[in-house]
Amino acid sequence: MTDGALERTGTFASIVQVPNYRLFFIGALVSNSGGWVARVAQDWLVLTELTPGSATALGLVTTLQMMWLPLLSPWTGTVADRFPKRRLLLITQTCMTIVAGTLAWLVLSGHVQLWHVYVLAAAQGIVMAFEGPARMSFASELVPPRLLMNAISLNSAQFNSARLVGPAVGGLLIAAWGVGVGLLVNAVSFAAVIIALLLMRSDQIQAAPPRRGKGALREAVGYVKSRPDLLVAMAIVSMMATFAMTFQVTTALMATTVFNKGATEFGLLGSVLGVGSLAGALLSARRSSPRMTVLLVGLAGTSVSLVLMAAARDFWLFTVVLLPAGLCALTVLTTTNTIVQLNTDPSMRGRVMALYMAVNQGSMPLGALFAGYVSEAIGVRWVLGIGAVMTALTFVVAATYLVRLAGGWDVVRRRYDPRLRLHFRRRRPPAEEE
Repeated sequence: MTDGALERTGTFASIVQVPNYRLFFIGALVSNSGGWVARVAQDWLVLTELTPGSATALGLVTTLQMMWLPLLSPWTGTVADRFPKRRLLLITQTCMTIVAGTLAWLVLSGHVQLWHVYVLAAAQGIVMAFEGPARMSFASELVPPRLLMNAISLNSAQFNSARLVGPAVGGLLIAAWGVGVGLLVNAVSFAAVIIALLLMRSDQIQAAPPRRGKGALREAVGYVKSRPDLLVAMAIVSMMATFAMTFQVTTALMATTVFNKGATEFGLLGSVLGVGSLAGALLSARRSSPRMTVLLVGLAGTSVSLVLMAAARDFWLFTVVLLPAGLCALTVLTTTNTIVQLNTDPSMRGRVMALYMAVNQGSMPLGALFAGYVSEAIGVRWVLGIGAVMTALTFVVAATYLVRLAGGWDVVRRRYDPRLRLHFRRRRPPAEEE
């Protein structure tokens, strides 16, 4: 079979060919849609029913929910490698059902207070911190290696599909029946993942051997430090999250302070960005293995898109550029995710993915602070311009480093498979090469 034939696969191959993954995909799509409904409902609850539009309260709720993944990553990855991931996901999904159901009951019964939301947001975030590494690495146990990139890309596609549908459904539910019903829908949606996990055939799950003993985190850190390819992937993700993936801040500021648009136009920007991200995920799903050249082209495309966004003098031009921006950024994230999972030893995958998620999620708050500070100091266009420069610098450094490690550009252009890591070793000095 030719290299090109190996690289390409059907867009929905994992769904069509692997029954267990099909169950997992459908369950996650339902649950993520419910999650976006809950996000809209929770924000509306805090802003309109529990406070007089307090942005501080809303920000605190978000922080309490999102801060745990980077903080707890030393333990969450170890847990993911120590216990069967299917069992761990059943436990975490059940816990999230209880937390979400409690908030829905408090709202529907009229007993909810702001401190309830704070406590339950923190509880949900802690459970999500343990669920994340297990969920991300579970895909590698459901599909064969040739379909891993396809499965990861389809996971991104279902997340972005839920992102497009969920908020709209949430708005309709809140308008028709109130916040409590929206929160209840989220609690019920977790049942889709639980049912999917229970229906899976155990004999078709390629579970990684559990890791026993002490020093699990130290072992994972040492493993990543010894692997330049994984370090490069994580460094790229960190730079993207800090300087390029600041769309939540920059699109809001461009819509309101630069183009003087309202909520409708701002919502349109989010949808267009989501469409671009979904397109990037579906395009990545057609490849069975990542190329370093695709990763580098994604970086270059993100940099160019940010330049065009910064220079846009018309709202509609800015809107159109969001399509390639979302596509290229998602291509980079999907490719790095696949490289890390595909080229990590199965017994280390949970811990390595926890470190990967900690780098990704931990860099996002820094990116938001950077975007906010620079926007207030010199303007939001400078945020996009600096992001473009830093992404271009990341491209140059990554390309140079990868070529040097690989021993030539021809190796970097190859499809990325587990054997490629043999090429990512420093050459011995000429005196040693006999």
